[in-house]
Amino acid sequence: MSKVIALTNQKGGVGKTTTAINLAAALGEASQKILVIDFDPQGNATSGLISELPEGKATVYDLICGNVKAKECIIENVAEGVDLIPADVDLSGAEVELLDSEKQQTALKDAIKNIRKNYDYVFIDCPPSIGILTINGLVASDTAMIPVQTEYFALEGLNQVLNTIEMVRQKLNHKLKVEGIVFTMYDVRTKLSEEVVASVKASLNEYIFDSFIPRNIRLAEAPSYGEPITTYDSGSRGAESYRLLAAELMNKN
Repeated sequence: MSKVIALTNQKGGVGKTTTAINLAAALGEASQKILVIDFDPQGNATSGLISELPEGKATVYDLICGNVKAKECIIENVAEGVDLIPADVDLSGAEVELLDSEKQQTALKDAIKNIRKNYDYVFIDCPPSIGILTINGLVASDTAMIPVQTEYFALEGLNQVLNTIEMVRQKLNHKLKVEGIVFTMYDVRTKLSEEVVASVKASLNEYIFDSFIPRNIRLAEAPSYGEPITTYDSGSRGAESYRLLAAELMNKN
C-alpha cells in the first residue's frame, strides 16, 4: 500500500528538500518505488535530482491547474527507483489561481489520486511557508515529516508546524498524522545540538526518528551536481545516515 508523505517546515534552511531528495534515493536503493513531487516554487528538489529541466516539460504547476494529467509531468528514473514531478518558478503563481478554484485545497490530492498506487512512497516537498501550496500538500498526504535543524531558532516554528498539521487534520484531512521529526545538520561536537534534541524529546519524544542527519559537506555539495548523496558520494556519512533513516521508515510502516 502506498503512503504519501509531506515534508514540511515553515522555516527555510532546515534540510527539508535535502531530506526529500536523499531519503527518496535511499529508499529507491532499497528496491522501493518512489515519486518525489517538487511543490516548492524554488524548484530545489528538481535541480537536486536533475541537472536541467527538459524544455517544454510539463510541471506540477500545469498539473494542479488542470492542464495535464499526472503521468504527463513525470520524469522517470531520476535516481534508482525514483521518479519526479518537477517544479519551476511558474508554481509561484499557482496560489493566486487556486484562490478562485473549487479545488483550492484539494487540487494536488485530486491530481495524484490515480497515480499514487504506482508507488510505495510519494514525497511532497512543500514550500517553507504556510499557504495554499502547503495546505494542498498536507491535504494530499497521509502523514507529515518535519525536518528540524539542531539549532536554537529552528525550535521556534516547530509548534506552529504541528498546530498547522493538527488544524488540517481536524478540518480538511482527518487521516493526516505526524510521520515523525527528523533532526538535521546534527553536530556531535556541539552542546547546542544535544540541547535542542533534549528539548524536543521532552515533549515530543514519540514523534522523533532515531536516525539523525549529520552536518556533512558532501550533502551540501550534491545538489549542485543534480545528484542525490547516494550516487554523489555513496560512502559518505550523509549517504549512510539517509540509508538508516530509510530503513527506519520502512520498519515503521
